Amino acid sequence: MVSQDERRARLRRLLWQPPRAHGEQPLERVVGPLELFYDLVVVVLVAQASHHFAGHLTWGGLAEFAAVFALVWIAWFNGTLHHELHGYDDARGRVMFLLQILVLVPLAAYIPGAGGARGAAFAVDASVLFAVLAVLWRLAARGDSPDFRRPSRLFVTGTAVFAVLLAVTAALAAEDRVLAWGLMALAYLAGFATMIATATPSQATVLSVTAALTERFGLLIIIVLGETVTGVVDGLAAGPNTALTLAVALLAVVVGFGAWWTYFDFAGHRSPRRTRAATVQWMLTHLPLTAAVAAMGAAMVGLVEHAQDGRTPATTAWVLCAGSAVVLCTTMGVAASPEAWRRERGLYRLLAPACAGAGLACLGVGAARPAPLVLGLALVLLLGVPWMLAVAYRLIHDDEAATEPVPGTEGPTT
Repeated sequence: MVSQDERRARLRRLLWQPPRAHGEQPLERVVGPLELFYDLVVVVLVAQASHHFAGHLTWGGLAEFAAVFALVWIAWFNGTLHHELHGYDDARGRVMFLLQILVLVPLAAYIPGAGGARGAAFAVDASVLFAVLAVLWRLAARGDSPDFRRPSRLFVTGTAVFAVLLAVTAALAAEDRVLAWGLMALAYLAGFATMIATATPSQATVLSVTAALTERFGLLIIIVLGETVTGVVDGLAAGPNTALTLAVALLAVVVGFGAWWTYFDFAGHRSPRRTRAATVQWMLTHLPLTAAVAAMGAAMVGLVEHAQDGRTPATTAWVLCAGSAVVLCTTMGVAASPEAWRRERGLYRLLAPACAGAGLACLGVGAARPAPLVLGLALVLLLGVPWMLAVAYRLIHDDEAATEPVPGTEGPTT
């Protein structure tokens, strides 16, 4: 018979398993509701940043949005990667996510004032968040094999130093604080990229992007795309709705839908090649892509509110059009990482310059600042360029493939 002590030990193992060692994460697993809940909490922070930016569409507001968004995305990426490599869906895993959520909730409240009166509080809370992440990584590193001890130590140290520096920025002036956040985010990402680039083959294999991680990145894009719809609804709710206002609003929804269409047709749900360069490119290119989508949602508020104007306000036009350009170009950056880029080289050789050209045209539309209705129509057409080219390419090459003889059946005919 099983003793009471054995039953307790078994229950303890089921509820509070030690962190999974490097290399033991399953390559195929289903993303669970715990991870989805965590992602939704993070998107509350993204929504706070987007809504604040929508009310402060200035270049200073853009700098603040970029710095805050980068910190939020890095924290999300940290928590996501930790669970992917080391976490289980047990009591321990749930408590680890809950700890992060308990710090994220007040951080969301500080975001609207992060560039001003609440900047110090935001810096201290963000410091606590990264300190929690450093502790989680340190606990996971205790079971490392010798091959992973050095990179784990470097990553834990880098994250802990990042937390300390964030706390130090609380003492800076508002403008200096935002600049410091941006520079720190760039330095942290550069350090992460360097760590992967210099990893040994066995270390690089462990850091390969799994199907679950691919799904998590795609889900975050989908949820953030909801901010484009929120921006349209906020714009409609701000004033009287005429036929022109409604037309501009619906066009803005189509622009957001075009961003979804572009990403998931050519980059979404595709894991990168198992090389260090492809892994870094795939992961980090998602940051500007996700930020651009969120910024587009913020700009759509102003687009709908000014639907009756003869010209789109300058910052609204630039943010929305530049956001569309970034979506087009970064989608190709992500798409260059999976194997499909090589397997369908002819298609992507056509799409890459087309997206770059459409992105430049988006910037031209932003500079011209036509009426909101015209601007929306132009962006819909430009975001449709890669899809229309892909359809034309498929039609031509499917016809060519259909007329080619089946291998092994060539020969004289009677």
